[in-house]
Amino acid sequence: MIAVFGGIANAIELELPPGASLNREINKSTTSYLVPTGPFDGTRIPSIEVEGALTKQAWQFSAPGLTSLQIMRPLRDQIAAAGYEVILDCAGQECGGFDFRYQINVLPAPDMFVDLFNYRFLVAASETDSSSASYLTLLVSRVGAVGYLQVTRVSQTGESAPSLSVSVGVDDVVVADSGQNESMIARLQSQGHVVLSDLEFESGSGSLGPGPYASLTALAEFLTKDETRRVALVGHTDTVGGLEANLTLSKRRAEAVRDRLVREYGVSPDQLEANGASYLAPVASNLTPEGRETNRRVEAVLLNTE
Repeated sequence: MIAVFGGIANAIELELPPGASLNREINKSTTSYLVPTGPFDGTRIPSIEVEGALTKQAWQFSAPGLTSLQIMRPLRDQIAAAGYEVILDCAGQECGGFDFRYQINVLPAPDMFVDLFNYRFLVAASETDSSSASYLTLLVSRVGAVGYLQVTRVSQTGESAPSLSVSVGVDDVVVADSGQNESMIARLQSQGHVVLSDLEFESGSGSLGPGPYASLTALAEFLTKDETRRVALVGHTDTVGGLEANLTLSKRRAEAVRDRLVREYGVSPDQLEANGASYLAPVASNLTPEGRETNRRVEAVLLNTE
């Protein structure tokens, strides 16, 4: 699988591990981004501020037995072959361990997971001492048998906005939304659960927004293809409010998703359960707004496929 960053004139292609799937992509035509240039120095991470267009992606792939170095090495070689100069290449504690990981910009779980004892970070520039330079940052890690890669490309103002296409073979282009749906179902089957990350609820409410939601389309297709498949929908909250109030809210949200799947997507009620876990199963810290937002979610848990 080959990821192509940038237009024809400034493209860089990265051949990703076999079976890699795109979990999330963010594109901004104009933004300000801090690019790390060194490891955590005890107080901060040395960085340069780059203003321009940005593409950020999170990928996952099968990586049983691989170290973060084994994942990073072929990507680093491709970047060097494309003429980029590596300005930072560090691993785990060399980068600054926990302090480095939590000061850099990382997409939240479940799109990106980072093992603090098995990750590597790389920064490369297309040119040095130039106002037209493009920067690439790569963060790789492995959690269990699954490898994760976050790629960020930021180009200076004046360069064409970066874009991405994913191809398999020569001519077969995979549309991002389709790939994300396939990836969601693949994660449900391989990991046993998946976050329905595009759902929208009003603050403090169990009412599900009108949609449409790609995650529900994919889940409904998966369930209606085989009536023996069953999932539990589990609502989760942040820690704002008491346990009982959040337990009620989390269950109401799971029930709203179940009702939508039954009413609008034709899923059999016998294939669905709905319950709430309140704030008892966080996937991020509740000490930050970003962490609390990540913890507010509905997950689908695969019960059986027989």
